[in-house]
Amino acid sequence: MTSWLDLHFSIQPEVIQALRENKPIVALESTVITHGLPHPQNINLAHDMESEIRNLGCVPATIAVLDGKVCVGLDDVQLERLAIGENMLKVSGRDFANAIAMGKSGGTTVAGTLLAAHAAGIRVFATGGIGGVHRQALYDVSADLMQLAQNPLVVVCAGAKAILDLPATLEVLETNGVPVIGYQTDEFPAFYSISSGFPVSARADTPEEVVAIASAHWGMGMASSVLVAVPPPKETALKLEMVEKVIQIALNEAQENHIHGQEVTPYLLSRVRELTGGSSLKANLALLRNNARVAAQIAYSFNK
Repeated sequence: MTSWLDLHFSIQPEVIQALRENKPIVALESTVITHGLPHPQNINLAHDMESEIRNLGCVPATIAVLDGKVCVGLDDVQLERLAIGENMLKVSGRDFANAIAMGKSGGTTVAGTLLAAHAAGIRVFATGGIGGVHRQALYDVSADLMQLAQNPLVVVCAGAKAILDLPATLEVLETNGVPVIGYQTDEFPAFYSISSGFPVSARADTPEEVVAIASAHWGMGMASSVLVAVPPPKETALKLEMVEKVIQIALNEAQENHIHGQEVTPYLLSRVRELTGGSSLKANLALLRNNARVAAQIAYSFNK
């Protein structure tokens, strides 16, 4: 009998082999390519993150939807198509059905990548910042939080996106039973900034400690992710006070321009990039590469 996975997933041969041989794999999302960064920074970053993972002996599995197929692992041609393609969907959990049924293409969000990675049997996922509770619309809660509550992966990030309500996001994570592990820190990072001033639920200083915590969490029967929050590299991190001022300007502009729903996050990130003169872009690129490295170290430790 043909399974749903066989019908609608296209898993790269390298990833299939790694799954069969129990080799370390790191999943990567793709909305950073389709919606998060301009070209050519987006394609350069995609290659850089995959290289960081390969350099540590792991297999990268960038996830996206192409022509109605959920692709787990992409080749160079597919990555380039995502980077320059027009009218690409932003594929969260609710959007898979439409994309698959209508043969559409798009980048997967954190929520979408969690679903696909778990279905494919991958345990570690690296991203930039997760979605969360929006500041000026508390009813606007990212689907990332629900999927983090339902999919048992280690998710490596630099905290939640700085444009969000961080304390409210942390409260929702706690409610949903998602451990927030500070990687070599006791405080939750603020994406561009090293610390938000809010505590994490636990600390891990090595990949082995992360693996021990995740194994114990799932061993207790928990089905939620383990969120590993990694501060951005010091050399490119921005001061929290400066970022907050810029975000407030961008938030006010978004309200004035009646920007809502899935358009809010890309608009705010783009305006923050402009208002910081590109320094937020440098911080974003650096933390994404760093998160890929940490995720690969954790994936490798799982397989030891």
